[in-house]
Amino acid sequence: MYQQIAANRRKTVLLMVLFFGLILAVGYALAVYYQDWGIMAIALVVSLLSNWVSYWWGDKAILGLSGARLLNHDQDLKERQIYHLVENLCITAGVPLPAVYIINDPAPNAFATGRDPKHASIALTTGLLDKLDKAELEGVIAHELSHVRNYDILLATVVITLLGLVVMISDWTLRARWYGSNNNDRDNQGGSWLAIIGLILIILSPILARLIHFAISRKREYLADASGALLTRYPEGLARALQKISSDKSKLRMASSATAGIYIVNPFGKTSEVVSELFSTHPPIAKRIAALNNMNV
Repeated sequence: MYQQIAANRRKTVLLMVLFFGLILAVGYALAVYYQDWGIMAIALVVSLLSNWVSYWWGDKAILGLSGARLLNHDQDLKERQIYHLVENLCITAGVPLPAVYIINDPAPNAFATGRDPKHASIALTTGLLDKLDKAELEGVIAHELSHVRNYDILLATVVITLLGLVVMISDWTLRARWYGSNNNDRDNQGGSWLAIIGLILIILSPILARLIHFAISRKREYLADASGALLTRYPEGLARALQKISSDKSKLRMASSATAGIYIVNPFGKTSEVVSELFSTHPPIAKRIAALNNMNV
């Protein structure tokens, strides 16, 4: 667990540096092409701001995009029971109590976000609360608390926020490129090759971000499954929960390609094992369930 925490911190710093450099490279290419070094200054500000936002405000952005609301444990009996369930598991795990959010959606799923255990949140869909029994819910919550304890939430939150920013910047710069070519009749031979490089970077940046997302999401799910099972001392509960969530036909309305990797099960439904092994942000459900069923706790 401590190795995973240290690795996640290193990856987070490396990722922020890489995105910083990527945005500056795109800004430099565009600045040379348009002969406007103000673009470079904007790229510098955007790169610094994106890293700052991803670290301090990324979790709030993810929760907002997911349509999550704070759990009402004072007035709603079911939500009060969930609150106490989370509270008891936090005591067992030795982690601070995270903020608990509810997503009004019939599809059963859950995720955790935040920058550290003291500033963490977990979100559960209403479908999860309705369709899982207590042992299965405990397994899912323990899985998400393991992400919190292992600092997976920091790395995932930074990836998702930076990914969203890069996609927006890529879209904006592509639009600006074509707008400029249609409205300015100039022949800048010296800057043409740099423009091509800039466009390549713009097109590749979201693809590279997704590849990074794939790489970090898969290993952490296996570890969170194992850590969650050890926390509840009942791997079967989480295994049953994974089976129910993955076989449910409801589609999570508020999920996006950027946030898919943080959910306990891919919110876009099942894929073939070959596709899952190569491209999915999650390992195959069958392999996760088999690993849980083979645990001795």
